[in-house]
Amino acid sequence: MSDDAYKGVIVPLVTPFTRDQKIDQDALIKIVKYVVKNNCAPFIFGTTGESASIDSMDFPAAAKTMVIASGNSKTFAGISSNNMNTSVTLAKQFSDSGVDAVVAHPPYYYPISPERLTYYYQQLADAIPLPLFIYNIPATTHLSIPLDVIDTLSRHPNIVGIKDSERDLQRMTDLIKMCSSRDDFVHLLGWGAELCNALLMGSDGIVPSTGNLTPHLYHMMYQQVSQGNRQLAEKIHLLTDRFSQIYQKGKLLSDSLAAIKVLLNEIGLCGRSVLPPLQETDEKQATDMIKELRMLMKEVNNEFPEEEITWS
Repeated sequence: MSDDAYKGVIVPLVTPFTRDQKIDQDALIKIVKYVVKNNCAPFIFGTTGESASIDSMDFPAAAKTMVIASGNSKTFAGISSNNMNTSVTLAKQFSDSGVDAVVAHPPYYYPISPERLTYYYQQLADAIPLPLFIYNIPATTHLSIPLDVIDTLSRHPNIVGIKDSERDLQRMTDLIKMCSSRDDFVHLLGWGAELCNALLMGSDGIVPSTGNLTPHLYHMMYQQVSQGNRQLAEKIHLLTDRFSQIYQKGKLLSDSLAAIKVLLNEIGLCGRSVLPPLQETDEKQATDMIKELRMLMKEVNNEFPEEEITWS
């Protein structure tokens, strides 16, 4: 698979659960098909997917479901763990399931030097059968992967890219510049507020959590950037930001992950269940969010009537 296959819009899927806290395979199929129908690629077991709360024994079956439901789309799966053997085992299981690439943030329990972090990723990349994306997300790991570490790791033959979710504009600029000179190492941005800006600067792709709800808008934005239509791309991005604000504004990450499921439930994709320590959104907040969602969906439909957007 060439590195071009890793570019575009990659959606970090929510993980739907039944009321008895099992992965809801039927709902997962719906979400995957919704994302793929709108020309985006599915990424299971990332931060948005509550991966840290799920028993890793449940990962392989869900990954297989994703692969089957995705058809010919490229697929991604998270293997992040504080235990390297767990990460390696998951990568092998995902490979058997047909996943195309895996994603791993650093172990986050112990403070770790840049040298040891480099060695960790090299060991991991050597041990797994799938291409590896480095995942930088200080909001959860409390560790920022230095750019010189990324540069070193980018030379490893089995490390194909970086998914960077750090909210640092200078870092984003420097990292895109570093990656833009390479055709064998992909830059993906996971910082919602700067997705359009990153694409305009030359980023290879974006990883928006709100893509679970509005994959069509992110694909439209990516297309407009590719075609040089900056003004329309930025207009679409402002709309995606408004959808994000419905479930993110004023909330901790743990609260927003529960809140997006309220919106996905409203359009018929999954239930509202989350795993501890997360809790479901209370009914008053849910009612207010659904009202905002419906108003904004109507606005988008009026703005882009030729797109005939299907919201599920």
